[in-house]
Amino acid sequence: MEADGGGHPAVDAAIQAMANAATLAPADQIAQYEAAYQTLRETLATIDQA
Repeated sequence: MEADGGGHPAVDAAIQAMANAATLAPADQIAQYEAAYQTLRETLATIDQA
């Protein structure tokens, strides 16, 4: 999976983290996915407040 830049650094980093997680052991993927999810939630919350 290759992550294309979407123009928002935090979102781009979260997408890249998910792409990188695909190469990890399943147990290690969970932490990566949770971190990406949290980043996306925080980013969306700031957009909603704008």
